[in-house]
Amino acid sequence: MSKNLSVSNGPGRPKDLAKREAILGAAKRLFLSNGYANTSMDAVAAEAGVSKLTVYSHFTDKETLFSSAVMAKCEEQLPTLFFELPDEMPIESVLLNIARGFHLLINSDESVNLHRLMITLGSQDPKLAQIFFEAGPQRMVHGMERLLSKVDQSGALRIDKPRNAAEHFFCLLKGAGNFRLLYGCGEPLTGDTAEAHVREVVELFMRAYQPGNVTSR
Repeated sequence: MSKNLSVSNGPGRPKDLAKREAILGAAKRLFLSNGYANTSMDAVAAEAGVSKLTVYSHFTDKETLFSSAVMAKCEEQLPTLFFELPDEMPIESVLLNIARGFHLLINSDESVNLHRLMITLGSQDPKLAQIFFEAGPQRMVHGMERLLSKVDQSGALRIDKPRNAAEHFFCLLKGAGNFRLLYGCGEPLTGDTAEAHVREVVELFMRAYQPGNVTSR
């Protein structure tokens, strides 16, 4: 799915990118506060301080804008480069960076409110739920799956089913704490407590997939 970025190298490009960021910021605020159905492209344009034509020049329709807003939120905490495997970086460090970013993302106010919104809208509009899933959760699982395939090929860990392992990794990070947060009966882990949780998950994951460990087969 195209992000509709301007590819011009002319003097207008920085301004175009700034407008795009303003539109995405406005979209995230309005989708969360008003819901998807009650957020119009006109309202996004007014909130961003641009014309409706400018909004459509960057995002062809509201579905594309919603998808791009979800991806932008994910990119804030988990840029695509997080799922690379640098030659000289220990696997544990790579996994810790991803785990910290993901943990911050899922426990942020924006993410929690968006998930609550999608729980409400999902049964009413399956297409919208699919757009959200592909732009957010599925994108991250795919990135993690590709990374874990490379890790398996390197021999550092033995991961026969990288897709399953990627899903297990993220589910472990969410844990019961994120469920309590979504239900409104808990607070997000922060500081040393959050770091301890992230490290515990990474250590458990690496131990499960150590080469020669029969539980990884």
